[in-house]
Amino acid sequence: MAIGVFDSGVGGLTVHRELTRRFPDRDFVYLADQANAPYGGRGGEEIVDLTRIGCERLFEAGANVIVLACNTASAIALRRLQQTWVPEARARHGRPINVLGIIVPTIEAATGLPWTYEAERLGDKIEALEITGVFCTAATAMSRVYEIEIDKRREDLAVFSEACPGLAGLIELGAPAEELTVVVQDHVDALRRRIGRHPDKAILGCTHYEIVADLFAAALPDGTPVIHQPTAVADALDRYFARHPEYALGGSGRRDFLTSGQPGPQSDLVSQFWGAPLTFAAA
Repeated sequence: MAIGVFDSGVGGLTVHRELTRRFPDRDFVYLADQANAPYGGRGGEEIVDLTRIGCERLFEAGANVIVLACNTASAIALRRLQQTWVPEARARHGRPINVLGIIVPTIEAATGLPWTYEAERLGDKIEALEITGVFCTAATAMSRVYEIEIDKRREDLAVFSEACPGLAGLIELGAPAEELTVVVQDHVDALRRRIGRHPDKAILGCTHYEIVADLFAAALPDGTPVIHQPTAVADALDRYFARHPEYALGGSGRRDFLTSGQPGPQSDLVSQFWGAPLTFAAA
């Protein structure tokens, strides 16, 4: 049995790497749906179907808990799957299983409040004291999940999402740093123009973007705090497992990497980020 990590491509490796650091003895199975990546420009029903298929493959590979290390899948598909598919899959597989997302931990980290907290509405207009910028895919931006959920908890935070269409695809293909630098700078500048100034802090709302987090840090003013999803997700999963000891997660430290796309070595960009050459097997 194992922890499953799912993404449309290689971006989820950023979360996977932090999880393996936090749980070094646990078994992990990573699945990249590279045949259908990126998800950011796809329709909602298609994202739900692709996420369900990927999760089923991970359950078949022995995963008991799956982390959707993809903001788009977490924003669009997670609630539907948890409500309508996971109970059926649990009964079919005959063991405790679940699918978790990465947006809840990110919002908890951004607000400093638990997910269950909702601010009391006093009716008075509150001037936003702090602006949070969210760099994400088009699908995540259209869902407005960050704006809606942060506003429920912190009326003093204003959230602006900047869709970065194509950026995840460039990272997936291993685009050169010079090209990625221009694209990242353009989106940071676009957000600055839209809100009239730079954000006070930023969320990299696509796990692919964590691979080029240094480029975002360079494009933002020095010292701008950035919410790093891998750390937030690892913290949340640690708490989750403490509450749910029923999940068998393996203890051999096994690491399997699967792809729905072309198996084999990943790009130089991914290898540099991972710290060693990385090869995926066919899913």
